[in-house]
Amino acid sequence: MSTASTRHNLDLPTCILVEDSDEDAETVAEAFSRCGIPGRLHRVSNGDECLELLRGLGATQPPTLVLMDLSTPGTDGRDALRQIKEDGKLKSIPVVVTSASANPRDLEFCYAAGANAYHVKSVSHPHHRDAMTLLLQYWLGAVTPPAYRVPSA
Repeated sequence: MSTASTRHNLDLPTCILVEDSDEDAETVAEAFSRCGIPGRLHRVSNGDECLELLRGLGATQPPTLVLMDLSTPGTDGRDALRQIKEDGKLKSIPVVVTSASANPRDLEFCYAAGANAYHVKSVSHPHHRDAMTLLLQYWLGAVTPPAYRVPSA
């Protein structure tokens, strides 16, 4: 593989999906395909796996976006969001919360903890898929992510 090809692959937008529901994950994967932006989607099922992946990628290139479900087993989305936004190496990574909860307390908590957006999942598959397609087009295609510098030792 050539250096140019390797560099191009590193520049592709990367999205980490934190989702324990197979049905919701399949909807996001479908939206990711439909959004028309080449990139990579990494699915993990809880906050612990997300933090492990972020800390591993943090040494090279962070993801362009984290889609965070709030209610996951183990370390849930609330705690993972808080840890991401309190970590100096990770805090600039955009985190969009995706949740079935429209509870104002959840919204207030997430925005206070540093979430970049909060999306309430629709119970209708087509509506949820279409909303996720738009969300991904915006965050992976229209937004300029923060500059990232590999932390010095």
